[in-house]
Amino acid sequence: MELDFFERIISQAKAYTREIACHVVGDPLTQSDLHAYLNIIDRYGMKAMLTTSGYFLKKHSYETLFHPAVKQINISLNSFNKNDTTLTFEQYITPILALCEEKLRQEADLFINLRIWNLDESMSEKAYNCMLFEIFSQKFDLILDPESIYLERPRSIRLASKILLHFDDYFEWPSLENPEYGHGSCQGLQSHIAVLAGGTVVPCCLDCDGIIALGDLHHESLEEILLKQRTKAIIRGFKEGKAVEALCQRCSYKERFN
Repeated sequence: MELDFFERIISQAKAYTREIACHVVGDPLTQSDLHAYLNIIDRYGMKAMLTTSGYFLKKHSYETLFHPAVKQINISLNSFNKNDTTLTFEQYITPILALCEEKLRQEADLFINLRIWNLDESMSEKAYNCMLFEIFSQKFDLILDPESIYLERPRSIRLASKILLHFDDYFEWPSLENPEYGHGSCQGLQSHIAVLAGGTVVPCCLDCDGIIALGDLHHESLEEILLKQRTKAIIRGFKEGKAVEALCQRCSYKERFN
């Protein structure tokens, strides 16, 4: 997304939110000029949330990663064992541990959330998780017992000041090819919306293909898009426990809210 267009969006979003999540599937750390985007967010008095695979941490200085606009950095640790990469595990995890260490050294006022979203998976996943638990136990001088974690299913564990292990289950991405899961409520268009790189506004961050295209910010304002009848129908439906869009009916993620 071009910087001037990004700024136009941020200037409009300020009326609705104080937080900008800098991703819809994509990894914001692939952007060489990430600092410029964060400067824009900061200029409008807002906060940024960066969600990354962890592969591209070394592309950026700590000055950028600990930018005043950054509220939290989420690192999806499943990115390593679920993707083909030439990196060894040590090459992958070392910059992540260094980021945590530098955050503590600088006493940087942001959260680092290390995401392990696979607690519902098979033993092959458990072996990877146990390796992570052992490394974090050594690094942060605490005991992470795999058996207790799998039994108790905590939402998070504090490793250090504002450094957390965050747990969840895998989820199925919504698709028109999925079976129908029926109605229910969702946070789409209630707690958040998403803007794709091309300017298309969609109800939530899971609609990365723009199937529910509510409008285009190249040609309409955010206010105009949010006042459309289709947008209002989605909001009204969720408040009544109804999924009015076909994609929403085929999304199982909403079961987490019902």
